Amino acid sequence: MSKKPKKFGKKNKTFSEKIFKILSKSPNKPFNYKQIAAILEVDDTKSRNEIIKDLKILAAQKVIIETEPGKYLVKASGQELYEGVVDMTSRKTGYFVCDDLEHDVFIPFMNLNHALDGDRVKVYIYNKRSSRKPEAEVVEIIERAKTEFVGVIDVQKNFAFVTTANAKMYTDIFVPKNKVNDAQHGEVVLVKLEDWPKKADSPFGSVIKVLGKPGEHDTEIHAILAEYGLPYDFPIEVEAYANKIDTSITQEEIAKRRDMRNVLTFTIDPKDAKDFDDALSFQVLENGNYEIGVHIADVSHYLKEGTILDDEAYKRATSVYLVDRVVPMLPEVLSNFACSLRPHEEKYTFSAIFQLNQKAEVIDSWFGRTVIYSDQRFAYEEAQHIIETKSSTIPAEISLTGNEYKASDEVTQATLKLDELAKILRKKRMAAGAISFDKVEVKFNLNEADEPTGVYFKISKDANHLIEEFMLLANRKVAEFIGKQKKTFVYRIHDEPNEDKLIGLQSVISKFGYSLNFKSKDTISKSLNSLLEEVNGKKEQNLVDTLAIRAMSKARYSTQNIGHYGLAFDYYSHFTSPIRRYPDVMAHRLLQHYLDGGKTANEDDYEEKCEHSSDMELLAANAERDSVKYMQVKFMEDKKDIEFLGVISGVTEWGIYVEIIENKCEGMVRIREIKEDYYVFDEKQYAYVGEMYKGMLQLGDEVYVKVKNADLVKKQLDYTYIRKKE
Repeated sequence: MSKKPKKFGKKNKTFSEKIFKILSKSPNKPFNYKQIAAILEVDDTKSRNEIIKDLKILAAQKVIIETEPGKYLVKASGQELYEGVVDMTSRKTGYFVCDDLEHDVFIPFMNLNHALDGDRVKVYIYNKRSSRKPEAEVVEIIERAKTEFVGVIDVQKNFAFVTTANAKMYTDIFVPKNKVNDAQHGEVVLVKLEDWPKKADSPFGSVIKVLGKPGEHDTEIHAILAEYGLPYDFPIEVEAYANKIDTSITQEEIAKRRDMRNVLTFTIDPKDAKDFDDALSFQVLENGNYEIGVHIADVSHYLKEGTILDDEAYKRATSVYLVDRVVPMLPEVLSNFACSLRPHEEKYTFSAIFQLNQKAEVIDSWFGRTVIYSDQRFAYEEAQHIIETKSSTIPAEISLTGNEYKASDEVTQATLKLDELAKILRKKRMAAGAISFDKVEVKFNLNEADEPTGVYFKISKDANHLIEEFMLLANRKVAEFIGKQKKTFVYRIHDEPNEDKLIGLQSVISKFGYSLNFKSKDTISKSLNSLLEEVNGKKEQNLVDTLAIRAMSKARYSTQNIGHYGLAFDYYSHFTSPIRRYPDVMAHRLLQHYLDGGKTANEDDYEEKCEHSSDMELLAANAERDSVKYMQVKFMEDKKDIEFLGVISGVTEWGIYVEIIENKCEGMVRIREIKEDYYVFDEKQYAYVGEMYKGMLQLGDEVYVKVKNADLVKKQLDYTYIRKKE
């Protein structure tokens, strides 16, 4: 008797699971015991009898049905089968995530059956005999989350393997010699997964692109983009198409638009911005009210549906902002030139024009296509100086030109009045329950070789809020205008926060002496705002800000409007950044369609586009986060002799995460390497407790560390623990 049948025949339960799996994979095909035995590769009498016995038991339990004597189908109701997504851990196990289940279900490694992180699968769920916790087994992979992976290639004589740096990718990828495609040993490559034979330990793939040597700047940036399936250049035919577009301003087109060229108009953007997709116009009306125009680049004038340019823009759905570059949604001829609202140039725009009174109440609104002339370009720092000093003289150290100059009295007074109105709008929004997330952004000073020479933090000030409030006003009013007509539109929605995550946040912030008020939706938002205000400038700010954001639901695009919780708006859309976001282009097209008297658009078509845009936004955000992490590692790699003060930002079973206070570079200290005591993990307290001296290492504690290792490929910092701050 062979060894394999003995192993299979050991427990009826094991055979039952395998039988169910076989029947589930082909739900419309009946099987007899001989066919099942052949698939299981058993041919001894004992095992065959076990199969017959288990088939009868499963049929008696009504898990499967006997369609004719000796032939069985999985029960049509499929009560034991669920469809969902695999969420891998870094320990070669996973969880099955499904909206139909109250909790995620554990998937042991042996039950993954070649499923990878993010794959959409069907699973069979059963209870283990040794415990009452359910487990899942993947019976079918419906759709791979991704088929292209970035990794380092290990070239052998007759084959190669590609190993990824992703902790959730539990296997390397086997590459036959004839599919190495000139990749050299140790290079970073993009490999496409092509097949995974049933009995193979690793999937089979082929190298489709060589990205370069590990650790080199361009290699690692291109690897980040490739990891998320994001492009770093445009196809030649798309560039050629864009370059042929007529971008001239014609009298014929101007005649079709509201002419705003004689109204004071200016832009306020970051100092290093190259694309300016929004401008503000300002004039005082005879009745004492203010006419404020929010003018947005009319991208849809150039980006025509059904063209290869539009197909490429939709595919990308968003621009990607990495630490050293922007990967634009549109070719440069549009993003930086034709559509960019550059100073002293006439431009086609799509505008939301509001009449506001002294209380910043909207008296009247107008939406439509316009033509503008930008009189002035401000950097945020320049506008901020005017707001703070009430002076029109811009000093050389913050001037865009590097020289001192004087802004016109007209522009200065307009900036001050817009700031005054913006503050009223913001105060109203906060009173209505909006959440004020002004999370500190980490930025880098880069030299000519794109190496980080310093770290600085981007903090929103009044000038930033000025622009933000008027962009929010335009987005809200456009969405409200169409939403009240009950017509299909692209909304930016944000659900209420997850209660379990808020309770988790409460347990962390209580250690710092803060609390949330769970009495009502209103008290939650107000106490969240109080929390964010209280932590501002304190050592725990970044930790609390991050945890608060994680407790929030994710904002996304949808045709189904549920409002925007974080902004406290019943109607909200994205209308103000069509150069860098495809949903804004869709909003422009739909608005113009309805202004022209068009019927409501196909909801299903636009919902599909919304889902795609949300997915691409997430990929772009992940790539942006990875590029920051990479640059932090690069910044810290030559600082191994320096002692840094940090704050404990995370506590896990394997160690503590420490964020350096002066530069916010986060790294891990492995708990086994801390020798001052034997520390035991206390999950409830988010802490480690010393067995001998009873000391604690917990969230928010300040500790001194040194850089132990800086891995550019894994984008990972490891720290050596020195001591706790007294």
